[in-house]
Amino acid sequence: MRIMRIPALMQVGIRAAVALALFSVLSLGAMTAQATSIQRVVSPGGIEAWLVHETSVPVIAIDFAFRGGSSQDPTVKPGVAYQVAALLDEGAGELDGNQFHAMLQQQAIELSFRTQRDYFHGSLRVLGDRRDQGFEMLRLSLNEPRFETSAIERIRAQVLTLLRRETTSPNDIATRLWWRTAFPSHPYGLPTNGTLESAALIGAEDLRDYKRRVLARDNLKVAVVGDIDSASLGIALDRIFGALPAKAELTPIEQVSLQGLGEHVAVEIDVPQTVLLFGGRGVPRKDPDYIPAFIANHILGGGSFSSRLYKEVRDKRGLAYTVYSSINTLDHTALATIATATRADRAAESISVIEAEIRQLAEHGITQEELDKTKSFLKGSYALRFDTSAKLAGQLLAIQLEDLGIDYITRRNSLIDAVTLEDAQRAAKRLFEGGLLVTIVGKSQAAAPPPANQGG
Repeated sequence: MRIMRIPALMQVGIRAAVALALFSVLSLGAMTAQATSIQRVVSPGGIEAWLVHETSVPVIAIDFAFRGGSSQDPTVKPGVAYQVAALLDEGAGELDGNQFHAMLQQQAIELSFRTQRDYFHGSLRVLGDRRDQGFEMLRLSLNEPRFETSAIERIRAQVLTLLRRETTSPNDIATRLWWRTAFPSHPYGLPTNGTLESAALIGAEDLRDYKRRVLARDNLKVAVVGDIDSASLGIALDRIFGALPAKAELTPIEQVSLQGLGEHVAVEIDVPQTVLLFGGRGVPRKDPDYIPAFIANHILGGGSFSSRLYKEVRDKRGLAYTVYSSINTLDHTALATIATATRADRAAESISVIEAEIRQLAEHGITQEELDKTKSFLKGSYALRFDTSAKLAGQLLAIQLEDLGIDYITRRNSLIDAVTLEDAQRAAKRLFEGGLLVTIVGKSQAAAPPPANQGG
């Protein structure tokens, strides 16, 4: 998060290394999901990782996550995990922030951290011949972050600037309002990046406490792709993660049901477009109906130009430039969401059309033709999730976090094949079951009352 001046000769070396890395990563495109061989590696110290050993790619990609995320923030101080993620690479060990970033740039190492509601994520991208330097920088950032006062103050200023900007952003206002209304007494209702009030209160002790409680070996998942064998990876895992606490000290998080179903909550703001965010009940990831619901959602709004919502909202009526739906599974709830933006004087019509399409899906289901086309597309496009080492590492990590099994990549398309029309119809009825929570941010014409019969 820092802008640094680099000598011209150094810039040339860095650019060459980065160009080589990008070319090499893109060359992974020939690897298909079916051809991917995944090894389960357990280090001498007991740390597990999934590895795809790919010798043709000189870049090593490591993605990892700790269970916890922003849901482990103190209730009165949301945003702690967000600031930890921003500060782990702002100096570690004997290196201050400037020295740490200079080392990353000199070695063409890409190191990043981010947080979500349930997980704290990190990633490393390094050329194979510089892997020792990359592993050491990652080790330092996780085990010996400095959390210096000057860095904390600078990051806090950046966070406060972002939060102030969000107070005038219709998308951010709608998103925060939706989560706060849906989960009013749960960690999911708190903003991941905090509030203007909480950001000003977060200090070094809060950051150290979060790192100590959450970044531990027992809640860690790791995925690695690149030219490194299992024995070398085992040694590297202990080197990078071995000194972390053995067990995390996580605050228990309760399962939660979405609140506010049937409500339209509006905020008036003078902007050209009104933002509409819809949310309702989804289907849990381990539920037998998840894959059928995934297909039904693709037909409703997840399939971009081919989806029902796109055709009804954009093509037929010109209400919005884009509209999309998704199903979201968190550790403690499952959601189905829809988002779009339109003119204020057409917001009420947009809401009505979208709600009608949800009812249509629930009451009349989908056609065999829709099912066949969607299954064919979802199976054929799956390989695109593995066409770079970074994407492959991300997929391996996601499969671990969702506990789908190391053979999921080879089983996934057969699971889609097995979905019958009856399965898809049943799952379609479950999406948004019980109605919708809608947040509306824009001019006053958008704040129309909800229709008497909404949801599905």
